[in-house]
Amino acid sequence: MENFGKFFSTTGGKTTIILLISFAFLFFVFYFRRDEKIFSTKALTYSAILLALGISANQIKFFSLPQGGSITLFSMIFVVFIGYMFGLRVGLIAGITFGLLNLLIKPEVYTPVQAIIDYILAFGSLGLSGLFANKKDKLIPAYLIAITGRFIFAVFSGYVFFGSYAPKGWNPLFYSIWYNFSYIGTEGFITILLLLIPLVRNTLEKLKSSNFKTN
Repeated sequence: MENFGKFFSTTGGKTTIILLISFAFLFFVFYFRRDEKIFSTKALTYSAILLALGISANQIKFFSLPQGGSITLFSMIFVVFIGYMFGLRVGLIAGITFGLLNLLIKPEVYTPVQAIIDYILAFGSLGLSGLFANKKDKLIPAYLIAITGRFIFAVFSGYVFFGSYAPKGWNPLFYSIWYNFSYIGTEGFITILLLLIPLVRNTLEKLKSSNFKTN
């Protein structure tokens, strides 16, 4: 399994991830090609821009933990906003793409199952914000649901694959909850404070209303 983790740091591993992202993108575009509400040119353009901003923000880390996980410059909100604007399916696709791009940039892989949970399921959960795409002024609840989904998968992964790192006397599950909340919860709290600023929240809500498309 150690060799599996190192694979993603090699040129071959990164090429594999790029191919996976490319094939996934082509599959979803082909599969939903008849539904312009899902994959309109506007949805693709906005999603690409927001993903690029999210990846850039994710590289600005204020604090990083030893077994993975960082407090970043509001990186999750960019992915969450895609689902909030364009619906659940687009949001989930954007979240998975975001996870694969993170896997490409800085892989923290120990087993195949752990990679799926941490990079596909956890980041994909950020697209759960799409559940609120038909609602107005629900960006904060959408954000909370999305990061809670990521948190649950992160806790599960931490408990199963990193429980041995728990300090002596700590229950591995409680340690995983504390560990993952320390960065997901902290960034989430700071982001919500940002969204509570009327100018920020109203600007995003107006942007969403002007591009209102759901699945």
